[in-house]
Amino acid sequence: QVQLVESGGGLVQPGGSLRLSCAASGSVFSRYGMGWYRQAPGKQRELVAVISSGGITNYADSVKGRFTISRDNTKTTVYLQMNSLKPEDTALYYCNARSRLADYWGQGTQVTVSS
Repeated sequence: QVQLVESGGGLVQPGGSLRLSCAASGSVFSRYGMGWYRQAPGKQRELVAVISSGGITNYADSVKGRFTISRDNTKTTVYLQMNSLKPEDTALYYCNARSRLADYWGQGTQVTVSS
């Protein structure tokens, strides 16, 4: 069992930055692939970025060059650094932990990009 708690969301102006954190507990963090997903009102949840247990990353085309996912296995935390934010980045951002046998989600943290 893995518990995930996101933090770091908020209101930011276009062009601004935020860093999301996801603290994991309850299992061997280093064994899980970790990811960030987002869901805007009226839209389906979509992949933002993922990082494998070995540190390989993958990004949605819409955030490439602006967002960076990273993980600290000693702190059992995954981060999402978001730069050059746009209004279309506004969404509820969810943390995900995935292994061959299990799939866990956090409760989400709201990111709103608006002037």
